[in-house]
Amino acid sequence: MRLKLGLAAMLALAATPVMANPDQAIRDALTQLNFDVPVKAVSASPIEGLYMVELESGRVLYATADGKYFVQGALIEVNDGQPRNLTSIAEARNIGAVINDLPQQELIVFAPEQPKTHITVFTDVDCGYCRKLHAEIDELNELGIEVRYAAFPRGGMQSRAASVMQSVWCAEDPKAALTAAKQGKDVDDASCTNPVARQFALGQQVGVQGTPAIFLANGVMIPGYQPAAQLAAIALENQQ
Repeated sequence: MRLKLGLAAMLALAATPVMANPDQAIRDALTQLNFDVPVKAVSASPIEGLYMVELESGRVLYATADGKYFVQGALIEVNDGQPRNLTSIAEARNIGAVINDLPQQELIVFAPEQPKTHITVFTDVDCGYCRKLHAEIDELNELGIEVRYAAFPRGGMQSRAASVMQSVWCAEDPKAALTAAKQGKDVDDASCTNPVARQFALGQQVGVQGTPAIFLANGVMIPGYQPAAQLAAIALENQQ
């Protein structure tokens, strides 16, 4: 269905008049749609008449100059038979900037003395593979990987996991509390101003659909568990 809609929008380009100010027309159209993610930038794409809309979340849309048609999907460039996903490249760059700008004091960080690179993991305390990954945290640190945890309770903010994760983030020792929660142990109830809801919302905006969702330093996402040695190798190959 998405492909059909995308093709329909593309075919409509030929009949779309060029607007004097496509940036404003596109922003106005999104405002009228009550689109709740702010637009970071609008710029010309490699296809004449089609504009790339970069969102503050890091995601990318495409639009016609008059803001009448929008396309969500991958823009593929083919040179000498070799495909290049321009959308993925742009989103990784933008999302990397968003993720790397998360305040360190709002994350739970497990770091070696001299990290070689870092990963940011959207995690859930009840997720089996999140627990498996966390069991290898020492090995990741030994391999030079700093692990930054952000909260992503898969069942939403009304779930038991969300409540536990808020207590974890509010604990006197969040690292110890997170480890205990991932081992299936009880965590003392605690409350404070915490970032769990914001991090959950951000995860949804940047495309997290399951946990663990691992973002490398350059913004590329690995959806799911990887053994420590393999994950470290990938992380070191994808530094900023």
